Amino acid sequence: MSAPEDRQAEPKPPASERAGRPRRPGRPEGQTNLADNILDVAEVLFAESGYAGTTLRQVAERLAVTPAMIAYYFQNKDNLFRAVFTRRGFSISRQRMERLQALDAGGSHTVEELVRAFISPAAELFDDPQGRAFLRLHARLHMEPEELSYELRRLVHNEPTRAYADAFSKLLPQLTSREIYQRMSLLIGAYLYAFSGASRLNELVQEEETDPMAGLLDTAVAFGTAGMLQPIRDPMG
Repeated sequence: MSAPEDRQAEPKPPASERAGRPRRPGRPEGQTNLADNILDVAEVLFAESGYAGTTLRQVAERLAVTPAMIAYYFQNKDNLFRAVFTRRGFSISRQRMERLQALDAGGSHTVEELVRAFISPAAELFDDPQGRAFLRLHARLHMEPEELSYELRRLVHNEPTRAYADAFSKLLPQLTSREIYQRMSLLIGAYLYAFSGASRLNELVQEEETDPMAGLLDTAVAFGTAGMLQPIRDPMG
């Protein structure tokens, strides 16, 4: 059974060493925050130009440092991209699991509550400019080198995606596992498109003094809930 945000391998706790940010002795004095600044800048550049269109030199120029300094922390672009994605990706996955565990601890819960718990950790990043950059990066991940993008999806998303699929299956026993994962794939695609800044809401919504993004999370939850609950039509009917 294949998860929509990919398959195989369970995520591990976010560790900068594994994500392409190995510990090294002798960190340059006064540069304790440089690695985080590199990740912030690279996140924006990868979101804007993608993996192929971003170079370590571009990241270095934005920070007014040498490319060698970027390599000191991350060695190469593959490691930098992994570190950028897993930094927020692991946080989203951890929050999803925590919210699912809270729902389970509270007893019975609804499909709507499951949808909200799944979407919210990612959608809430939209309120922060760096978070929005990550959402754009995530939304375009399917266009990045397949080996790298599949690896990151497996590593970051498999455990929570499967856990939520199991939870949906318990509430929707009439659906097969294939149907559950199909609907979750559509749910993921919808919220990533809506919150990535690619949806043209700012262009399409014409009402004056109206924020096109206002209430979008609630709308996404309602939309996703309706999709999960939609009855299966008999193709012979």
